[in-house]
Amino acid sequence: MTHPALQPARLGSHDLTNRLAVAPMTRVSASPDGVPTLEMADYYAEFAAGGFGLVITEGIYPDTAYSQGYFNQPGLATGEHVEGWRAVTARVHAAGRPIVAQLMHAGALSQGSAYGTERVGPSAVQPLGEMMPEYGGSGPWTAPRELTVAEINDVVDGFVAAAANARAAGFDGIEIHAANGYLLDQFITVYTNRRSDSYGGPVANRIRLTAEVTAAIKAAVPGDFLVGVRLSQTKVNDFEYRWPGGARDGEIIFEALAGAGASYLHIASEGRNWLDTARLDGGQTITGLARRISGLPVIANGGMHHLGQAEQVLADGHADLLSVARGALANPDLPTRWAKDADVARFDHDMLQPTVTLANVRRWRQAAAHDLA
Repeated sequence: MTHPALQPARLGSHDLTNRLAVAPMTRVSASPDGVPTLEMADYYAEFAAGGFGLVITEGIYPDTAYSQGYFNQPGLATGEHVEGWRAVTARVHAAGRPIVAQLMHAGALSQGSAYGTERVGPSAVQPLGEMMPEYGGSGPWTAPRELTVAEINDVVDGFVAAAANARAAGFDGIEIHAANGYLLDQFITVYTNRRSDSYGGPVANRIRLTAEVTAAIKAAVPGDFLVGVRLSQTKVNDFEYRWPGGARDGEIIFEALAGAGASYLHIASEGRNWLDTARLDGGQTITGLARRISGLPVIANGGMHHLGQAEQVLADGHADLLSVARGALANPDLPTRWAKDADVARFDHDMLQPTVTLANVRRWRQAAAHDLA
């Protein structure tokens, strides 16, 4: 019997060969000015050739003002960025797979930018925790400057321009990163958004910016161009946060994004297992709620390289697709291995280091596979 994850699916106008997507994984391996490298083209092509039905890129900064999160993060803000990404999309398309560009504005969680050091956010609130050393940061975060309404409009315009650049670069769609503690999630989160205008206060206001970005992009691209939205409760600097209104907050958020024209919703777990982050009061799951309220395809994330959990999430109607991160790093051909009932290489934590070369990742994979022999 075919595993549910290996069954075909449809996402927008795209017929997917299976329900497995490569999750966004920050690699900070672009050039200093954000241009994708040929090694990045090899990296993404490997997943496509390995059988994943959909490839989603790492977070890409959309503008040259305040959006870049890390040094050597790729962008989609200049002509050079577009040219660099064309080599990536061509390789993925040559393997017969669609590829989506995730657009990410770091906001207050920016750790380094080629365009300046100023951080911005919904409010002048110092982020929790400390910067991430693996991405070039150290010490506590500093409080950002509060965005004006005019600057919020600029943020929307930046996302729209980046979506147009993504289309010019050959992408099949974009995914708006409104998860994991970055700018759009900072607007959604109660303790980082203390605004008293139409972007602050109740959750219907706090989701407003993400909905505006979604609607503006949808109005600017062809109807068959995917416009997904990634959401999460947990964050890179706060694994414990949950939406204070629980399921009711989720209903308002999902309704707003469906109304704005989103093509799909992608619910992230930020380093946690889906079981740890998906449960809501009353036995519901956040992914199942998103699916029911929005009527949109939903991608679930968090431990989906485990066969049993992947089957449960799909068979029980919690999601339509699954995104895989660590399991994909260890096994870029994971769908092919599952189809052949072949051994799966164990994940090595060193694979998470964003600055390692593709050759090193391949060496760790080979060692992990040898351990199974």
